[in-house]
Amino acid sequence: MIEVVAGVDSSTQSCTVELRDVMTGALVATGRAPHPVTHPPVSEQDPEAWWSALVAAMADARRDVDVRIVGVGVGAQCHGLVASGADGTVLRPARLWNDTTSGPQAAALLERHPASWWAQQIGIVPSAAITISKLALLAETEPETFARVQHLSVPHDWLTYRLTGRRMTDRSDASGTGYYSAATGQWRTDILDALVAERDWTPLLPEVLAPDEAAGRILPDVVAELGIDPSALVSAGGGDQHLAAQGIGLGEGDIAYSLGTSGVVFATTPDPVIDVTGAVDGVANVTGGYLPLVCTLNATKVTDTVARLLAVDHTELTALALAAPLDAERPVLAAYLDGERSPRLPGARGMLAGLTTATTREELALAAFEGVVLGLVRGERALDALGIPVSGHTIAIGGGARSLAYRQIIADMTGRAVHTVDAPEGTARGAAIQAAAVLRGETVADVTAQWRPEVTSVTEPAADRSDVWDRYIRVADLQADGDRF
Repeated sequence: MIEVVAGVDSSTQSCTVELRDVMTGALVATGRAPHPVTHPPVSEQDPEAWWSALVAAMADARRDVDVRIVGVGVGAQCHGLVASGADGTVLRPARLWNDTTSGPQAAALLERHPASWWAQQIGIVPSAAITISKLALLAETEPETFARVQHLSVPHDWLTYRLTGRRMTDRSDASGTGYYSAATGQWRTDILDALVAERDWTPLLPEVLAPDEAAGRILPDVVAELGIDPSALVSAGGGDQHLAAQGIGLGEGDIAYSLGTSGVVFATTPDPVIDVTGAVDGVANVTGGYLPLVCTLNATKVTDTVARLLAVDHTELTALALAAPLDAERPVLAAYLDGERSPRLPGARGMLAGLTTATTREELALAAFEGVVLGLVRGERALDALGIPVSGHTIAIGGGARSLAYRQIIADMTGRAVHTVDAPEGTARGAAIQAAAVLRGETVADVTAQWRPEVTSVTEPAADRSDVWDRYIRVADLQADGDRF
C-alpha cells in the first residue's frame, strides 16, 4: 500500500484532488467533482456544496488505487466570505471572489481612505472581489445575519475547519481579506471597527498559522467519509494562486500567467510589496515571503463565450485565432464581460472595437484571446514598474495554458518564451507539497525544490503584436465604473 498525501484544489467551478507519493511526489491518482455554476454579478455558493464535492472528488481519486492517505493540504478560491454562527452553522451562501454586488461598498471604503493608504496599511486595495467589501455589504444589507456571525472564514479556512475542527487560516489567504497586514502579520481589527462596524472582532477571526505549521489531525467523524487514515495530518493550506506558485516551482525572477475562470499574473519576492496605485496586490505567499499579483475577473470564460457564439469547440477556436492575419486595424476586445477587478470596474462590460463588414470569424476568435492576454500583460507591466524581476521563466498554468493560442499570444506580447510544466493542476500539486512538508518535518520551500516539475512545452515568440497595445488601452479605459454601453 502506497502512502500518499492529498492535495485539494477547491476552485470556483470544481474540486480537484491529487494523490501523490509522500516521498517522491509522483502522481498516483486524480479525482474531480463539480461545484454549482454561478452567474456574476451575483456569484454565491453554499459551502456545504464544497464539502460534498470534496467527498466526491476524494472518492473518485481513491477508486482504483490501494493507498493510505496520511496527509491533506487544501487550496481554494480566495476572498469568498463564509459567515458562521456560534454552533458553526453557515448563516448564508458564501459570496465568492467574482461576485461584484459589493462594488458600492468597495467604493465607499476608498472614499474613506485612498488607494495609497490601503496599500501601505494592508498591502491590497479594496475592490468588489475582496472580503472586506463583502463583509461591509453583509453588515449594511443583512444586519440580523451580521449580528449572528461568530466566525469569519474564506473558503480554504472553512474546508480545513471541516477537516480538523480548528478555526485557522494562513498568511496567504488572510492577506487577501483586506483586514490583515501581510507586512506585519497582524489582523487589523481597528479597520473593521472603523469601516465595517464596532464589535469584538477578535473571536470572529481565525488563528493565522505559520507556513510550515500543521492545522491538526483529521477529525474522527470524517475519516470514514473521506477514506483518510485516522492519524493523517492536515497542513495550513492556502489560497489557490499561492499554492499554485509552489506547484509549478515558481522561483524569484519567474512570472506566472494563470489562465482559469479568472486571470492572474504573479511573481514571488522575499520582501513586502506596496503599490500605492493599487494595481498590484502585495499579498503573502505560502513560504514566508510575498506573492505580488494582478488578478482579472475574466479569462477563459471569455474564450468560452466566444466559442459558444461562433458555435465551435476550443480546439477550433484556437485554430481560428492562430489563422487570423495580424492586421494593424484588427478588432480589439476589452474583456470586461462580468465587470472587472483590475482595473476596479465592477460595473463595466466587455467592449469590442474595430468591427467592419470585412471582419472574419478568425479575427473575432483572435480578439477574444488577445483581449484576455492584453489585460494580463498590463498586469505584468505594473509588476515591472515596481521593480519586481520578471525576466526569468514565463510559466503558463491553468486550463487556458493548454491552448497554443494563449501561449503564443503571451510569448508574442512579452517577447519571451512561454513554458508549461508537468503540473496541470498547480494548486492541488502545491497543496500536496505543503502537506508532504508538514508530514516530513521539512519546509514547503525545500519540498517545492525537490518536487520541481519538468518543462513540458516551450512556445517561442513568433510575431510582433505590439501594434494592438495602444488601441487596446484606449478601448479598455473608455468606461468609468457604472457606465453602460
